[in-house]
Amino acid sequence: MVLSSVTESALHRALGLTDGEFERIRALLEREPNDFELAVFSLLWSEHCGYKHSALLLRRLPSSGQRVLQGPGENAGVLDLGDGLAVAFKVESHNHPSAVEPFQGAATGVGGILRDIVAMGARPVALLEPDFHFSRAVGGIGHYGNCVGVATVGGEAVFDESYRDNCLVNAMCVGLLPVDRVLRAKATAAGHLVLLYGATTGRDGIGGASVLASQELGDGSAEKRPSVQIGDPFTGKKLIEASVELVSSGLVESLQDCGAAGIASSLAEMAADLGIDVHLDRVPRREEGMEPWEVMISESQERMVAIVRPQLLAPVEAVLDRWELAHAVVGDVTDTGALRAFWEGDAVGEIPARLLTDECPRYEVEEAPRAATAELELVGPPPPEVALVELLASPALRSREPVFRRYDQLVGSRTVRRPGLDAAVLRLRPSLRGLAVTLDGQGRIAALDPFTGGALAVVEAARNVACVGGEPLGVTDCLNFGNPEKAEIGWELARAIDGIVAACSALGLPVVSGNVSLYNETNGRAIHPTPVVGAVGLVEDVRRVPGVWRPGDAIFVASASRVTLAGSEYQARYGEPSGAPRLDLDAEARLVAFLWRVAPAATLVHDASEGGLAVCLAEAAIHSGCGAGVELADPLEWFGEVGGQAVVACAPDDIAEVERLAAETRVKFRRVGEAGGGTLLGVELERLRRAWESND
Repeated sequence: MVLSSVTESALHRALGLTDGEFERIRALLEREPNDFELAVFSLLWSEHCGYKHSALLLRRLPSSGQRVLQGPGENAGVLDLGDGLAVAFKVESHNHPSAVEPFQGAATGVGGILRDIVAMGARPVALLEPDFHFSRAVGGIGHYGNCVGVATVGGEAVFDESYRDNCLVNAMCVGLLPVDRVLRAKATAAGHLVLLYGATTGRDGIGGASVLASQELGDGSAEKRPSVQIGDPFTGKKLIEASVELVSSGLVESLQDCGAAGIASSLAEMAADLGIDVHLDRVPRREEGMEPWEVMISESQERMVAIVRPQLLAPVEAVLDRWELAHAVVGDVTDTGALRAFWEGDAVGEIPARLLTDECPRYEVEEAPRAATAELELVGPPPPEVALVELLASPALRSREPVFRRYDQLVGSRTVRRPGLDAAVLRLRPSLRGLAVTLDGQGRIAALDPFTGGALAVVEAARNVACVGGEPLGVTDCLNFGNPEKAEIGWELARAIDGIVAACSALGLPVVSGNVSLYNETNGRAIHPTPVVGAVGLVEDVRRVPGVWRPGDAIFVASASRVTLAGSEYQARYGEPSGAPRLDLDAEARLVAFLWRVAPAATLVHDASEGGLAVCLAEAAIHSGCGAGVELADPLEWFGEVGGQAVVACAPDDIAEVERLAAETRVKFRRVGEAGGGTLLGVELERLRRAWESND
């Protein structure tokens, strides 16, 4: 994105704007935009910032509820946890930067989502990471999260050919704050000061939201590496601590993260109801010769914008000086309704702020439904015992401990349950209550049926939270899709959102925040449609979170929808993904309700997801260090997926209570065996463990 290198007639196209959008800008301004203004429009009207192809669809999502303190529209969603405590949480993508430069792309994705949580006035306490790339991205996640001192407590790694050239890196962050300290981004009164603080500003990340994040990738994608931001987690740590201190001391009126589109995006959102004058030459810079437009749209990391009352400027600056953070008053809140930019006293751009946000184009996507495929018969799969060992050893299902151990899971001293099974649990000190957190997505299922894929992401996230005794409270989503201008992709996006809506309605859960990542294609080849959902739940007593089964425990299976081999890991390994999986959402909601109620009476609860019931039982046995006497009928019962299933183990004295809760919630419930011994399903436990821990 070099303004001087493009002819005037083609400038708007080079910046990612269509001819129609350029004409719309001219009509709204009632004049020709200058190059500076056009650069700002190109970022704020990009797909990444403006949600041009998804905003109309996202209005379908339910976002209200008794606990909702802040829904979509701010940096993160916020739910009331009771006892004066609230949780802020959100999931975001950093896919294209991670595809071009995996380490920094993943690292700065972590930094960005941390700042979103800080901007709400919350202290980040946990990170979760589903990663559809691998080693370099994992390294970036671990580097930033470990250095900044926020525990990485969960996530998943998914391997599929569709993500080979366009990996997905989605990051979820969770923060805690008092209910009366929730901040909003918008300025509230003219005369207040605009203060930029954190790292200095450079040329890294210029055009990240438009030329990188809002376009397909191709053979020349490596040339976009300069558009990837460079992270500095140590400055990020200081930024978090200083921001939390400013908020807790009541020194700032509003906070906004400088993320996609940099200062331009932050100030456009802050100025929406009033107006802001910004003096770009006052911005602390680390590079010589930067032009005004470069300063305005740079996406240099570890920066925040605060709105400060003039009389509080001195104590604010004292806090920032103590944390050794660069800072400067760069502007003022006005009542003009405009975002006006100046450089050495001269005006370089003036745009009515609402044109950058409210007037962003909104497109209805074309939809071309794809016919469901018939489920193909598997030819010559191995015996179930052999398949179980092979599945456990596969990259898709093997232990993720080599990933988890690269992350600090305990920093902050809140982690009650580490990564491994289902959701993580954080203690809400000083009480014994806990917060269950998880992040899930099912790209292969969504490729077969995007409605089911969207619904399953919600249902599985809720099940994971319920398995640790958490009552699900709300969700955040990240929608990863290909080019929405293609009718088939538009249909996938719309149907996946409809699936999320249906599942959230059945479970009574609001969607309080989220992110959309489109144009995830390389050389015209799209990823699987991949809706990812994060959920939080409230655990009443962390001392009663289920652990492991013990010899003599009774083992039950609770179930909801009919399981199928369509879209399963078993089918993908021994055949071809095919079929049309379906969910009974009412039954799934009853299963979730049963699981979080039964967890305090159980010794182990674990939901069956990828790999089906046999893999679920194997994971439970390995986790417990104890086999079980269990018999399953056929490959469908062993390896069927999609339909909700969970293993519940309990001591003999608690069987009556567990059965009572199953009857009360009307779930399908059957006893399948008893814990004990050194084998499971005819396979030695040690053999299962070796397969699961293999790294071949």
